[in-house]
Amino acid sequence: MLIPVVLIAAAGCSKNSSARAQATASPSSTATASSTASASVAPRIISSLDAITVSGAPGAAPTVSAEWPLAVKETMSKVITPGTGAVVTSSSTVEVNYLGIDARTGATFDSSFSRGKTTSFGLSQVIAGFSKGLDGKHVGDRVLLAVSGPDGYDSAGGAASAGINVGDTLVFVVDIVSVQLTQPAGSPVTPPAGLPTVSGDINNPAISFPPDAKEPTDLVVQPLIAGTGKKVSAGDTVTVNYLGVEWGSGRVIGTTYADGKPAPQTGALTGTIEGWQKGLVNQTVGSRVLLVVPGSLAYPAGNATPSIAPGKTLVFVVDILFTQPAS
Repeated sequence: MLIPVVLIAAAGCSKNSSARAQATASPSSTATASSTASASVAPRIISSLDAITVSGAPGAAPTVSAEWPLAVKETMSKVITPGTGAVVTSSSTVEVNYLGIDARTGATFDSSFSRGKTTSFGLSQVIAGFSKGLDGKHVGDRVLLAVSGPDGYDSAGGAASAGINVGDTLVFVVDIVSVQLTQPAGSPVTPPAGLPTVSGDINNPAISFPPDAKEPTDLVVQPLIAGTGKKVSAGDTVTVNYLGVEWGSGRVIGTTYADGKPAPQTGALTGTIEGWQKGLVNQTVGSRVLLVVPGSLAYPAGNATPSIAPGKTLVFVVDILFTQPAS
């Protein structure tokens, strides 16, 4: 494997009952209550999210107002500001900014806004209400969620470190920043003559060599599809599909497209060969990139598994599906 597989961990919406160790126990400036919640007051059951007011521009920390305590019988969601990007599914990996409030107390228990950076996770790894609430939404949406206790931390016995009790309804405001793609998406780019050729189905590419192809001595970076997503930074963790072959022979030395069923890999760009580190920086999510990597930037001393001779030039087609700052 050329790309080490890592697990993307969730934060305050994790299934783990510990939520976040640094979760606050008192309301922050990003959440305001229109009345003071009292432990002796039974939560008011609401049937509409119109009972919760959210102000502030998408991308900035929201202000949330309501008469706390409140609760919902079933998880509800509402798009506050619509986006026009890709659709999110219940199995998507997403990049978001979010604010989480315990509706029993009106207290903010977690906020990526206050940390000053987005967070990324698979929706299959977080509490059910978060996944339900974002399913079918779009990149660019600002979404208000009210998550019922059973869809929150009830099954974990609450989340003591965040002050969340069994039965507490959780309120989230979520800005959907990006979503992991399933295949490259963008504008086709015509490569110059003389380079290896990529053909075949989008999910099962093949690399071939023109008879007049000359083995380069320098790194070649040629987009074949120009995506419109975020640029890859040197310190990022990236999710990709790829096919790698030896120059000339076409012998496959690695692929995530086996049998036309892509199995994307996720790993730190710094953990890949130098040719990838140089070639993928500043490329955009959605892009398909052809890399011709001379031996000096691949495996100058050779490699055991997969077996690669010292100094062998390698050719890759890489689909960039997602990128995020390394944890």
